[in-house]
Amino acid sequence: MKKVLKIVGIIVGLLVVFLIAAPFLFEGKILKIVKNTVNKNINAEFNFADADISLIKNFPDASVTVEDMSIINKAPFAGDTLVFAKKANISVPFMQIFNKEGEPYSVNSFSIDGAVVNVFIDKDGNVNYDIAKKDETSNSAPAAPEASTETASSPSSSNVSLSIQSYEITNSRVKYYDEKGKMYFELEELNHSGKGDLSAVKSELDTETSALISFEMDSVNYFSRNSIKWDAKLGVDLEENKYTFLENKAIINQLELVFDGFVKLNDDNQEMDITFKTPSSDFKNFLALIPSEYSKDIEDVETTGDFVVEGMLAGVVDETHIPTFDIAISSNNASFKYPDLPQSVNNISIDTKITNKTGLVENTLVDINKLSFKIAQDVFSAQAHIKNLTANPQVNANLKGRINLSNLSSAYPFPSDLDLKGILDADLSTAFDMQSIENERYENTKNSGSLGLKDFEFVSEEMKNPLQISNAAITFNTSNVSLNAFEAKTGKTDLSAKGSIENLLGYMFNKETLKGNFTLNSNTFAVNDFMVEETEDTSSGKSQGEATSEEKSETTKPENTVATGEEQIKIPSFLDATIAAKANTVIYDNLTLKDVSGTLIVRDETVTLKDLNSSIFGGKIALNGSVSTKNATPTFDMDLGIKSFDITESFQGLDMLQAITPIANALQGNLNSNLSLKGNLNNDFTPNLNSLSGNALAEAIINGFDPEKGKVLSALSSQLNFLKLEEGETKDIKTSLTFEDGRVNVKPFNLKYKDIDIQVAGSHGFDKSIDYNASFEVPAKYLGKDVTSLLAKLNDPEAENITVPVSATIGGTYSSPSISTNLSSTATELTKKLVTMQKDKLINQGSDKVKDALNSFLGGSKTKDSTATNTTSTKDSVTTDKIKNTANSIINGLFGKKKDTTKTN
Repeated sequence: MKKVLKIVGIIVGLLVVFLIAAPFLFEGKILKIVKNTVNKNINAEFNFADADISLIKNFPDASVTVEDMSIINKAPFAGDTLVFAKKANISVPFMQIFNKEGEPYSVNSFSIDGAVVNVFIDKDGNVNYDIAKKDETSNSAPAAPEASTETASSPSSSNVSLSIQSYEITNSRVKYYDEKGKMYFELEELNHSGKGDLSAVKSELDTETSALISFEMDSVNYFSRNSIKWDAKLGVDLEENKYTFLENKAIINQLELVFDGFVKLNDDNQEMDITFKTPSSDFKNFLALIPSEYSKDIEDVETTGDFVVEGMLAGVVDETHIPTFDIAISSNNASFKYPDLPQSVNNISIDTKITNKTGLVENTLVDINKLSFKIAQDVFSAQAHIKNLTANPQVNANLKGRINLSNLSSAYPFPSDLDLKGILDADLSTAFDMQSIENERYENTKNSGSLGLKDFEFVSEEMKNPLQISNAAITFNTSNVSLNAFEAKTGKTDLSAKGSIENLLGYMFNKETLKGNFTLNSNTFAVNDFMVEETEDTSSGKSQGEATSEEKSETTKPENTVATGEEQIKIPSFLDATIAAKANTVIYDNLTLKDVSGTLIVRDETVTLKDLNSSIFGGKIALNGSVSTKNATPTFDMDLGIKSFDITESFQGLDMLQAITPIANALQGNLNSNLSLKGNLNNDFTPNLNSLSGNALAEAIINGFDPEKGKVLSALSSQLNFLKLEEGETKDIKTSLTFEDGRVNVKPFNLKYKDIDIQVAGSHGFDKSIDYNASFEVPAKYLGKDVTSLLAKLNDPEAENITVPVSATIGGTYSSPSISTNLSSTATELTKKLVTMQKDKLINQGSDKVKDALNSFLGGSKTKDSTATNTTSTKDSVTTDKIKNTANSIINGLFGKKKDTTKTN
């Protein structure tokens, strides 16, 4: 016995060693077989990042586990990922690891974790999942004997059989997008498992499924991440391809349904005969249909009455037929009350039928014969009938009743941040067919009724303050919708509007232009009430550009995307509206406009402003122009008329004025101007100054100067002593400006300061650089006491009118200007003029008289007392010498000795 135990121990030990060592002995062979087998049988590329072989994990089967497994499509979907899985595992009988390549394999179980399956049908009907290779030999002539062996192991011959006992799919997602049929279906958080012997002709398969389901068709959302669970035991008949529901229970959100019947898969169609119903008639079944995050815990809800869903599907499914069906949803005199809320919902009646008796999808009928309920004293009811569902849907609907919205919150657990208030009155009827709407035959539609809202309050994260609508009244008819009243407040803003909307049905169903005409009045309109601070998007823990393997594998449904950064404001392309607006006060940032009136026309992604007038900065402004977001970069084109603006106020409030005429920031007075401006806008709708072009005609009436704000003018005043800007004498400046390439070009303009004529011209940039020239016709009396003394010696009234040109060049920047002048040469210019004046007086007295008089005028040589004290300063002496030298050269040129013209050469 001891010897037998020893032998058994040795055998077990050897077996353990073999089980540990076998993966290393056979791993390469098995992995090669797996890759080759799959790739030979599909028209796609099968691959995985890593793999592991184990003989212990699923003993006595061999287990193959792969990570980051993928199946990548070939043309016409080349590069698209059909299947991706973080981990996949299959088990095969142990002895089959010794099979040669080409010999059959059977799979006993498999599991997949973290899978993403992307099923896509493009607009031409091509499908990305048809990857099985076609059997190219099935329709060919019989092969020669020597070719038979090759055919048996050809890529189209499957050498894998399924004898599955169990399988499992966890944490996975299935996405289906039919671009041609405009259908989108998705299962998220999918967990599915099954047990049963699928190698038998007849067997039972026990399955468990849970997922979140989303479904959208033709832009209509039917399910959005609704929870489903399905525990099903299926009878499987592989010989007839028939699957029978034995024990089944499905849960949609929290609504339970049980199934009976079968599905049979034929070569050309599928047959089915299925019945389903709610296992109980408790009205909680209705609450269970509502997503759990909204219905909360329904276990403690008090209910009366019933709610039943039951139906049948039977018939054949093929390219032209769907199963016939009859689905009934009913409830009679039901009620519910949440334990923590004061109000209940009573007198609930539901009578809805969805039927199809022919198997043709266009013959589907939806009849909401009755839907009504009562909260407190408010009763609300609706009816709707839809037929000819796919060919030309015909809709007939009625809506009538009153709802106190605060009672809704008192009867049903809405989210805490949704505080509903107000009274809604509705009495609406509509009848239309889609073909008439699509063909713009809106006269075939019948719309009538009214909708009223009073004391409504709306709170949203997208609004800075609650929106309070004290009164809104809308009337519907076939041609348009009339806004009879709209009175609202938000923050500091009050609004009153009336008007009409045209082509509402065309906009809703055909995405046509929505037209409207409105009058808008406001006592105070604060633009800041409609602006919300941007918040950084921190919802993703990944840095930009980083993506998981799962995300890289997805084929997503096309949809509108929202940028995570700064968004550009877009004027709606579908809107064609004219708004006549008046407001006593408009507040924008730090600006306050009074008596605002004008017309806004919204059309073709452009807002046109006509005759917009307002009082601001102690004056008035008139504006005409447009703003467009039709192109990638928004643009504007405006004509502005400015009258009597207070310069100090306007330059403190308008950054653009500071950029256009920054030097005026230091001036005090009034501004009149006509500006024509166009250029690009930044994303926040402020002008991009470097793109600005246009012109302006400006007039400034100056009565003061602030040297602390004007470094340029202060620097100029310090160079030219005669320019005393702080004396505040009224000055009138008129000039023309043009804007181009980031610079403001100022055409030459003249102004008068006291009795000094000034001309200025040049340009400055929005980068704060300056390049100006200024010329001054300066009366001699402003050039110092030496010049004044010379003028006195003329003893001539005309001396008061003598002027000397002084020029200044201004460069650098506003904050650091550079000034250069020709003031040092003015003495010479003045001397020339003084000499000319004296010469004109003495010209008829002879040359000697002229010389003597001019020398005397200029302080020439005289007999002096040697004892006299020289009181002339050194500076005056030097200046006098310069003047004398200049004067002598002029005198000699004018009155030098004449040549004898009688002499011959």
